[in-house]
Amino acid sequence: GQAPSREATLDAAAGAIVASRPADTRTGSGQGISSRSGKPRHHLLRATANTVHWGYFSHDLKPVLEVDSGDSVTIETLTQHASDDWARMVAGDPGAESVFHWTAERKNVNRRGAGPIDASIYGRGAGEGFGVHICTGPIAVLGAEPGDILEVRILEVHPRRCANPQFSGRAFGSNAAAWWGFHYRELLTEPKPREVVTIYELDAAPRPDQGTPFARAVYNYRWTPQRDPFGVVHPTIDYPGVPVDHSTVEENYGILKGVKIPVRPHFGLIAVAPQQDGLIDSIPPSAFGGNLDNWRVAQGASVYLPVGVPGALLSVGDPHASQGDSELCGTAIECSLTGKFQLVLHKRATLAGQPYADLTYPLVETADEWVLHGFSHANYLAEFGAHAQSKVYEKSTLDLAMRDAFIKTRRFLMTTKGLTEDEAISLISVAVDFGVTQVVDGNWGVHAIIRKALFAE
Repeated sequence: GQAPSREATLDAAAGAIVASRPADTRTGSGQGISSRSGKPRHHLLRATANTVHWGYFSHDLKPVLEVDSGDSVTIETLTQHASDDWARMVAGDPGAESVFHWTAERKNVNRRGAGPIDASIYGRGAGEGFGVHICTGPIAVLGAEPGDILEVRILEVHPRRCANPQFSGRAFGSNAAAWWGFHYRELLTEPKPREVVTIYELDAAPRPDQGTPFARAVYNYRWTPQRDPFGVVHPTIDYPGVPVDHSTVEENYGILKGVKIPVRPHFGLIAVAPQQDGLIDSIPPSAFGGNLDNWRVAQGASVYLPVGVPGALLSVGDPHASQGDSELCGTAIECSLTGKFQLVLHKRATLAGQPYADLTYPLVETADEWVLHGFSHANYLAEFGAHAQSKVYEKSTLDLAMRDAFIKTRRFLMTTKGLTEDEAISLISVAVDFGVTQVVDGNWGVHAIIRKALFAE
């Protein structure tokens, strides 16, 4: 369970909750499985050590919940950066404490990444940190088969409030300017290189009359070598969930004075299971979705994903309070969120004539726009084969991502809007906005924004 205030809030939001005990769903019986009565049900999936997988995808993962098409699910998601400030983002929160528990004796979630379990390459820890995101799930959608499309409707998004009495009811997030950031080799001031963590506080419960909620910087600190509970020293931010000993860092307050950042909560990662065998690094996005890091994946949006395996096996994670296009320094404001989602299965036989027909990539729909995602490598696992999870980090460029976004946009306009190639190319140049989604996820992204108003007549 959670702190009483969150317990009450979540349960009120969930309505007719179907429990999400992993044992129930894995045995195919009990409350975790929705009835086939035809009436949509609501489920609650809490984030605990038993309901998350950390840093990887796999179609061999057993679902922690099974639902029918049309059902809704309230899903708790945790940021993998919560231990950057344990007091503000973990302490007193039973769900977060369950996932992040790490003592000299054991970690509750041992594997953190898609690498070797024995840490044989770098010695950093089980999974090596090749893949970093805490993913809640997977959720099986009954009847989903390869060739279908899963629509994930994001109905509500709420920040996870701090349960520590010292900061009770407030909400916090962390931004890491890290070694994988685009800026890292372009620093002006000493010391070079350096990694800097900035802790933000955001409006936890903005009033309806308040307008846009904001985040404000609380303090920052430079990363110093951290010794994890197993005794391994981490000179850089190289392994997810290492608790930071704040006696070893200098906290600098009074930063970003007078700067208010508009909060736009979103889920950086929404994925169905890849078709490829084995454990798949959670960092590079691909045809199955994954770590898109697009702030438009927010309340009111739908994400359409091509189903690759029976049940689809949906996972959600990498929650963000706010992010700019590019996610330049390495992360967004990484902040635990709870979302309410409706899962709608579109069977292959019903796809003809729909905007998501013939879909081979993650497509996002908002009230006003279609957002198409291009990547340096559209399906890097298929393209690079056995060495995909290392090659993708070596080969990505924005040129390739822009080309892929263009090809997908041209096809979308020709297929769904019936334009000729020449019409589509002209329209793309004069009316479609392309943006740099992210340059930090191994497989870089460019998105195309097609405004629905173009076709109003």
